[in-house]
Amino acid sequence: MSSTGTEVTDPAYTVGTTLPGTRGRTGVIATAHGEIQTPAFIPVGTKATVKTVLPESVAALGAQAVLANAYHLYLQPGPEIIDQAGGLGAFMNWRGPTYTDSGGFQVMSLGAGFKKVIAMEVSNPDDELTANGKERLSRVDDDGVTFKSHLDGSAHRFTPEVSMRIQHQLGADIIFAFDELTTLMNTRAYQESSLERTRLWALRCLVEHNRLSVERAHRPQQSLWGVIQGAQYEDLRRKASRDLVALSEADRDAGGKGFGGYGIGGALEKHNLGTIVGWVNDELPEDAPKHLLGISEPDDIFTAIENGVDTFDCVSPTRVARNGAIYSLDGRYNVTNAKYRNDFRQLDPEIDNYTSQYSRAYLHHLFKAKEGLGPTLATLHNVSFIVTLVDRARQAIENGTYVEYRDEFLRRYYGSIRD
Repeated sequence: MSSTGTEVTDPAYTVGTTLPGTRGRTGVIATAHGEIQTPAFIPVGTKATVKTVLPESVAALGAQAVLANAYHLYLQPGPEIIDQAGGLGAFMNWRGPTYTDSGGFQVMSLGAGFKKVIAMEVSNPDDELTANGKERLSRVDDDGVTFKSHLDGSAHRFTPEVSMRIQHQLGADIIFAFDELTTLMNTRAYQESSLERTRLWALRCLVEHNRLSVERAHRPQQSLWGVIQGAQYEDLRRKASRDLVALSEADRDAGGKGFGGYGIGGALEKHNLGTIVGWVNDELPEDAPKHLLGISEPDDIFTAIENGVDTFDCVSPTRVARNGAIYSLDGRYNVTNAKYRNDFRQLDPEIDNYTSQYSRAYLHHLFKAKEGLGPTLATLHNVSFIVTLVDRARQAIENGTYVEYRDEFLRRYYGSIRD
């Protein structure tokens, strides 16, 4: 039994309805803190909060789970604090399932100096690439990563074991193995060496995850997912997938928990997204859930679903909302533009959510007046929009109308993009 009196069980996945002619499907991920009906979009709450909005509001909009960041929560307030609170969900008053990533993205972005943006071009590979010549704040070696805090410059060290300990203390239902995220600008030789490093780290993560699961048996059990890298190379993506499956099977044969699912990571060229996800899913077990890290554009969501992705996350809907960008069925627009000053229509008349009671003119005023309510309402709307998009796609798979739903959505959204 857990400290909350609920039965301690490992998260599990069940396949539901399949989408004919594709790898797409519906399903259910069952965790100690509730079920996730898939496909599902997982809003990002980086620092144990979806920025500017209440957790209760995010749940009311239909979000089933949230994802937080191990790197940021390690630095502030510290995983020990969150552990003492009873885990991430209890700490932030989120009553549903939670995910945490391993910190791998932040390690890469600190190292390459890109912060929130990674290289998405493949010309002139350069393993020492940095954005605008910025200082590298992290260095990778075979044992782990040494980095400087972006908050105060203090020195820190992440290894697979440290990442596992942090994520166990954070207490998320679904956690990810520590990996090295490369960019498309890295050379082929570096991609190969990095892939082997990530494989060995994944093995160490499994060992530590098994140990901590026993040590912390009083807590709800967590599901560790391996992360597949390999950039734009088919042979590397397939090898990474086969390698992680082999690690998982060997671990289970030895009495361990194995991987409960798989994350698909790394920089992906947009036009190759479906192809790369397809390569990966050719090699992964059909009955294992897959998560695509960092995807939220509508066309990418449909591509991901059709190629077998079950859940995905991205900061984009909330980040652009804080700058006044609003999603609508007829495309994305910026409510700060002057033409919305006296536009009293809803943000999207066909999307019914909490923000439907507010006008574009009102949000225009809030942003121009620099009132905090502007980003709050825009964030609520955008999260609702993406969550609803995916919910309707799931329903369409189940009732056999997916193709019609997808084609009509994309026709409208990209047929008349504004501003």
